[in-house]
Amino acid sequence: MPLAIVSVTNDLTTDQRVDRTCCTLVKSGYEVLLVGRRMRNSKTLAPRSYRMHRMRLLFDKGPLFYAEYNIALFFFLLMHRHDLVVSNDLDTLPANYFAEQVKHIFSSNRKYKIPNRKSPIFHLHDCHEYFRGVPELVGRKTVTRVWKWIEDRIFPKLEHVIAVNQSVADLYTAEYGNHIEVIRNVPFRKPPTGAGGRGSPNIPGGRKIILYQGAVNIDRGLEEAILSMKYLETDAILVIAGIGDIWESLKQFTVEHGLSEKVRFLGQVPFQELHAITLTADLGLSIEKDVSINYHYCLPNKFLDYIQANIPVLVSPFPEMKSIVDQYNIGEFIDNHHPEALATRMDSMLNNPGKMAMYRENLLRAAGELCWEREEVKLVEILRNDK
Repeated sequence: MPLAIVSVTNDLTTDQRVDRTCCTLVKSGYEVLLVGRRMRNSKTLAPRSYRMHRMRLLFDKGPLFYAEYNIALFFFLLMHRHDLVVSNDLDTLPANYFAEQVKHIFSSNRKYKIPNRKSPIFHLHDCHEYFRGVPELVGRKTVTRVWKWIEDRIFPKLEHVIAVNQSVADLYTAEYGNHIEVIRNVPFRKPPTGAGGRGSPNIPGGRKIILYQGAVNIDRGLEEAILSMKYLETDAILVIAGIGDIWESLKQFTVEHGLSEKVRFLGQVPFQELHAITLTADLGLSIEKDVSINYHYCLPNKFLDYIQANIPVLVSPFPEMKSIVDQYNIGEFIDNHHPEALATRMDSMLNNPGKMAMYRENLLRAAGELCWEREEVKLVEILRNDK
């Protein structure tokens, strides 16, 4: 059986998009090995339909981490027989690309065949975002130039590239000219009922739940969402499920503003457990700030997870999210990030049962269409080299 090695820079606990890719690879006839990194606080991984490996590294972040990760991954790929590598985003691309170049120089013996595949694909690159547009790189000209120098030398040579949405695909095509297939980051179809309780002992009963799930990083609107709880008239609690760069400081921020009774931090939640928590929510937030091109064109995991859980959404009016909200009429948009304005918009939704029932009815159709079972067909075609 041919082996596909898929690589990411995270610890594999919460990455649903990569899990879906790996499951489709398994269905397409591959044995799969997913490679990430082990961090100090990494949780034990639940068994999956494919193998997993987490590398131990000396550095956790910064230039030394990315250099160490790519060097370690490069030698890992050279030392392990494989028939396909899947790189995810620019931070895993160098190791995958150069390992494949070395493999092609020293080996022409790739015997394994995928059923119905017209010609071999050895490297698939997956753009989860417009990497050089992430907020963490805004204003860091030297670091951005380094990443661009790397990308300029590799990206135009890639033959098989997929992207999370049309906006990201268009940005890369305009810059490098590659043909890029759009495979949206939509979840597996999930039942919209059956949570069986509040989903976590940290979530109290009897109150409405406003949910944010995902990375707890800068410019996600989280400080303003927390402050909005001062002005919210509805008896509700803000639940934050996830960790990130500002997780500890955000918890302290909540304490300093006397909002600990109105905000709950669940920490890192394995994606296998997250849907049960999402089902408990009354309103889902995705209120990123328009501070970078990557945020502006984002189509976040959480937004699509809310849809599968039948949760009306309150989101930033960015192109990718706005087109879906407008098409299906499943929620509303924020006007700005002022805490009072956020509270007013949340109150107007939570206290309008008729409107929320309409959104939930529309969400059923959206969930049936925006699911991985429909989207993965395009990935299967690429793996068979039909595109």
